[in-house]
Amino acid sequence: MGVPCVPQRCHPDVPPCPPEMSPWVSPTSPGDATPLGTHLPLEMTPQLSPASPGDATPRGMPAGGGLLCGASGLALLLAATATHFWLQRRVPGGTASLGLWRACLEGHCRPHPGTPALWEATRVLMLLSVLTAAAGLALGLSVAASTARRARARVAGVALLLAGLLALLGLAVYTASTLSLLGPARTAWHFSWSYILGWVAVVLISSAGLFHLCAAAKDPSPESSEVAGA
Repeated sequence: MGVPCVPQRCHPDVPPCPPEMSPWVSPTSPGDATPLGTHLPLEMTPQLSPASPGDATPRGMPAGGGLLCGASGLALLLAATATHFWLQRRVPGGTASLGLWRACLEGHCRPHPGTPALWEATRVLMLLSVLTAAAGLALGLSVAASTARRARARVAGVALLLAGLLALLGLAVYTASTLSLLGPARTAWHFSWSYILGWVAVVLISSAGLFHLCAAAKDPSPESSEVAGA
């Protein structure tokens, strides 16, 4: 090894260092090391691919809960509207039951000979509730495949809440009209399982609407995606 180059002001007997050499560093060839402060080539720098707005996964309250409640509520609403066990009483030899469309006695059913106006209103409200709930559930199922997730989830939530409100009005009208029509005979009749299914459907469908509205409020996707999807 040679004598290291030392500044002349410290050792006067040692020749000064060449200007291109640094103290205590032996000269190297240009290809041996990369000078300090030199940037790596662009192709060697790791690049991160930009994420598109549609790649973001909606956070917040999961939409699966809303779809499950909506599907269950729609099934119960259909069962309540179609079956004839809204009112029931015991008669000699069996039971009698009444629904929105038919009256049954000992297993033999026939359409209502005459329907009160308020029961007609209940029919209309329940049918509108079924159609609105089906539309809201269809919109909820299409949220994941759409770029306008927030808008569709919001509309689905509003539709499901409206369906729950229509069913609630129908059940309230039926309850009030039935108690007034039966009069003193209402002690012999009692509300049966079709009527109860309607109330359970109201709770499930309304809950599904709230799930969708909360999911839309917590979705981090930009509003521009809604405009593009529309």
